[in-house]
Amino acid sequence: MAREAGPDFIEALARGLDVLRCFRPGQAVMTLSEVAGVTGLARPTVRRILLTLEELGYVRVADRGYALTPRVLELGMSYINSLTMWDVARPHMQRLVGQTGESTSMAQLDGGDIVYVARVAVPKIVTLAVTIGTRFPAPATSMGKVLLAALDPADLDRALAEPGRSGVVSRWQPDRAELDRALRDVRAKGWALADQDLAPGIRSVATGVRNGDGRIVAALNVTVHAADTSVETLVDEHLPRLLRTAADISRDWALRDSVPLAAPAAG
Repeated sequence: MAREAGPDFIEALARGLDVLRCFRPGQAVMTLSEVAGVTGLARPTVRRILLTLEELGYVRVADRGYALTPRVLELGMSYINSLTMWDVARPHMQRLVGQTGESTSMAQLDGGDIVYVARVAVPKIVTLAVTIGTRFPAPATSMGKVLLAALDPADLDRALAEPGRSGVVSRWQPDRAELDRALRDVRAKGWALADQDLAPGIRSVATGVRNGDGRIVAALNVTVHAADTSVETLVDEHLPRLLRTAADISRDWALRDSVPLAAPAAG
């Protein structure tokens, strides 16, 4: 695929990432021809990339094709671990689940999608499976609304212009004017509600998590089943606990940011 890139751009690396990204739900095993069709790369190029990824342990030969291996998770976990996000948020999220009896997740924005980066779940059947790395269209989720509302106008335009990669078609498909009204409401309140906007039966409320500079860098939610929990219960009972939890995570994050890096020991 054609790209506009600078002189230092490594096309081979970009093609390798294109191949990794083409494996999606419903396409766990792909033939060489299928990978070439999705990526737009020539078959000989795809073959060399797949053989290299197999040698590195990121793909394996499967029935009539190739499949990803769990080692791919290392790429995403390196990002999460580098921020120590999970270490900061985990005890607070676990306490929130203990208070509400409902699942809680943390997500960040990637273009027009949210990507789940932390989660503490309770064993309940949900319409859409959620794990670390799951993507959903941002406008249809409570966390996405919080993250989009925190952007300045230029960044918001860029995020919404980027094609989503979640593969999920949400129930709520707002035009830009409707979405802008919703985001103004989120900015005014400091939290967002999604009442089955993404899929039937999924209801959630979210608020922002801030870093040491006071900037929203992630969103935190509580998710419930619409058949079990009303909007009133979600907002009146769970939201105050969510707001306190997000404030506690933000405080700890700010403390972490304020600690200077240790100077290297003299040799």
